[in-house]
Amino acid sequence: MPHRPFPRLIATDLDGTLLRRGGTVSPRTVRALRAAVGAGAEVVIVTARPPRYIDAVAAATGVTGTAVCSNGAQLYDIAPRTVISSRALALPTARRLADMLAESAPGLGFAVETGHQIRYEPAYQLRHGEHLSAESPVASLADLWLLEAPIVKLLAHSTLFEAEALVAMAEQAAGGEAQFTHSGGRGLLEISAAGVTKADALAALCAERGISASEVVAFGDMPNDLSFLSWAGMPYAMGNAHPDVLAAVPRRTASNEEDGVAEVLERLFA
Repeated sequence: MPHRPFPRLIATDLDGTLLRRGGTVSPRTVRALRAAVGAGAEVVIVTARPPRYIDAVAAATGVTGTAVCSNGAQLYDIAPRTVISSRALALPTARRLADMLAESAPGLGFAVETGHQIRYEPAYQLRHGEHLSAESPVASLADLWLLEAPIVKLLAHSTLFEAEALVAMAEQAAGGEAQFTHSGGRGLLEISAAGVTKADALAALCAERGISASEVVAFGDMPNDLSFLSWAGMPYAMGNAHPDVLAAVPRRTASNEEDGVAEVLERLFA
């Protein structure tokens, strides 16, 4: 029977996990990833970021294959730059959620992520810094609901409330209607279709490959990573992780600035 490397799959978040500040990848991390791939393991990026962010990371790391994007709403085939599947938030649901949330947290601004671009209404003041050419305004909140492209994430931003508070308000106002989470953006609530999580998408991907949860090592730092960290057989919280992640995940590694992912991979694939 042929030897199978353990783990067979490496699932890693990007921001605050694989990437250092400024979105860079250290040479040490690149070497560790390539050594793991050389040993037969597959690397899967699991991120809140949409597909348009993946190509630069793939070029820097040499990672190919599939990426789980938009908090699990999209699967992206890196080499041909193709979205394999997408689970959209229904437009009527997005509009209803925005109305409900605006009542719970006055002053919210809204934007929609399509995977290719962000469209935002005047009250949405957050700018994401990269790929600004993919961000474009609409004249009013009502115009946001006239877009024809499927919505992979509804974004709600507040300058008054922290992200944790927004998640709690959303769960109370509309729990069960959608998936609510955050990835550390100050005052930023991320909303996906009900049942869409990083864990759900990763588990389905692994099932297609005949890979069990026990054969997956996973790395993350923020609450939106908890679903797939809880699913994976060998999860690691980054040293810089959110307190909720540190409380839930016993295994720890160094921070993203200290090459925490590489530290673990070097041990596993030495």
